[in-house]
Amino acid sequence: MGVDLLAGLGLAPLPPLGRAPRVLVFDSGLGGLTVLAELVKAIPGADFVYAADDAGFPYGALDDQRLVARVVAVMERLVAREVPDLVVVACNTASTLALPALRARFALPFVGTVPAVKPAVAASITGLVTVLATPGTVRREHTRAMIDAFAGKAEVTLVGAPNLAAYAEAELRGAPVDDALMNAEIAPCFVERRDGARTDVVALACTHFPLLTRRFEAVAPWPVTWIDPAPAIARRAVALVGEQPADLAAPSRALFTSERPLPPPLALALSARGLAQVEREHFPLR
Repeated sequence: MGVDLLAGLGLAPLPPLGRAPRVLVFDSGLGGLTVLAELVKAIPGADFVYAADDAGFPYGALDDQRLVARVVAVMERLVAREVPDLVVVACNTASTLALPALRARFALPFVGTVPAVKPAVAASITGLVTVLATPGTVRREHTRAMIDAFAGKAEVTLVGAPNLAAYAEAELRGAPVDDALMNAEIAPCFVERRDGARTDVVALACTHFPLLTRRFEAVAPWPVTWIDPAPAIARRAVALVGEQPADLAAPSRALFTSERPLPPPLALALSARGLAQVEREHFPLR
């Protein structure tokens, strides 16, 4: 994405800071960890804060108006507390609804997450592509518009999986679900036509879903390419903050909005991702 287009989206590159840029990575839960991993690789010199609004999880359970109000209210606290230079909204559901309100409210660059329809179509050989999303993202007009814009001659199947985000959370918390439940969620992704053509690419349109890629591969009826949106999000962030010396970076931190205890498997998973320091900004869902 060029500089002019970035500026047109309100995403002009940051001016020189003379210090490590602070990047706030925001999600309803743990799915944004997939985006954080790519951001750390792409901008090793940044000061990262990973904020999970787990008190509001799952966002798909909220109606549109309540979801936007929740995201803006939580962001008010986070921006005041952390004073970030850049915010990455690592959540498809929040991005498709709340980004306009966030950009209107805060004088900050926001990078959102959108279904990776275009790269999925480009990667397909058979022309049968699936977009695997949460039901909330499936309902959004923005998602349909992206399919209309980028599908071309490909046949795109849109699948709303109601439980996968929760399954990903359970996986990291040390309570994985069995294969039958996982298979029931992804089975509609696999389409086979009478001429023998099969789905060969699945775009993961929720940042939680790449946490389960190995599980998907184990239960899938045939191999497909799974498209993770995180690398594209990281590229957008790099375009804004530029190259940063790695020796400037501060230790990354995790922040949660609920008072749920961290089970040992989750604490280990966070530590393995450089998030050994965990803090709270208690903000119950009302």
